Amino acid sequence: MKRRKFIKNISLTTAGTLLAPLFINSDTEARPYAKLKFKPEPHTWENDTVTLAWIGHATVLINIYGKWILTDPVLLDNVGLYFLGNTIGPRRLTPPALTMDEFPKPDIILLSHAHMDHMDYPTLKYFAEKYPNEIDVITAYLTKDVIEGLDWRSISVMDWNDEMLLQDIRFKALEVKHFGWRFPWEKDRSRGYMKDGRSYNAYVIDYGGSKILFGGDTAMTDKYNVVKNEDIDIAIMPIGAYNPWRRNHCNPEEALQMASEINAKYFIPIHTKTFKQGSEPFNEPINWMKRVAGNFPIEIGLEEIGQTFVL
Repeated sequence: MKRRKFIKNISLTTAGTLLAPLFINSDTEARPYAKLKFKPEPHTWENDTVTLAWIGHATVLINIYGKWILTDPVLLDNVGLYFLGNTIGPRRLTPPALTMDEFPKPDIILLSHAHMDHMDYPTLKYFAEKYPNEIDVITAYLTKDVIEGLDWRSISVMDWNDEMLLQDIRFKALEVKHFGWRFPWEKDRSRGYMKDGRSYNAYVIDYGGSKILFGGDTAMTDKYNVVKNEDIDIAIMPIGAYNPWRRNHCNPEEALQMASEINAKYFIPIHTKTFKQGSEPFNEPINWMKRVAGNFPIEIGLEEIGQTFVL
């Protein structure tokens, strides 16, 4: 029985390695990091407002009135298949704005979906081992299995339109236009498996009189409009990997349009300048965002990895 299970696990791992190029750029060659111009200093942040910093990719460190929230933490050199202590997959183009030991202890880790560039097992393992039984995690429907073996204080699963209170913070999960499988053979909701398929969320974070939308990962959609009357202060939105993946990823102008349609006051870009996931040039998403931002009734909160925004 154990031998059959071992052979099955090895076979799945091998298949995953072979299929990985279908959904991630598997280039693992070393290359120079892009230099960071900005460095967050979370030890100086005040607890009487909302402060956040873009750490890289979809990873944002948020202090909302003294509560520390970390979104989709991905902090190592590579992202992809984690096997025997190593990760096989794309190498970072830009280092994370904070090293792992520079982070304050997160109160809550917020995970949008199970893709390897958003739910990075070794990064999550690091936080669970450093702070055993001290961190609460929120994740999407049918994604808990990826990380439930780690030592969290709690794991909460949220489905579309669910609301919950955690540490006195109100969270609301929103549907987005994306897909959810971690491996190509898995069921997910974008393929019609609504009951037994992996899901994918955006979230509204509501605490202390301020509201933040963490947009997760999405293509152009009107699904965010369910919160257009909720007085969103900050919209954190993905802007990269749209070429040629328009079916699953929005471009910067579409991200600004979606944030504007829900009447958000400030726009924070993510999901660019970290991994090579699309064919657009490295600086194109940010430059495009800056070029068209004046066409929308919203203010850009920050423009580069490592910058800090205070509400």
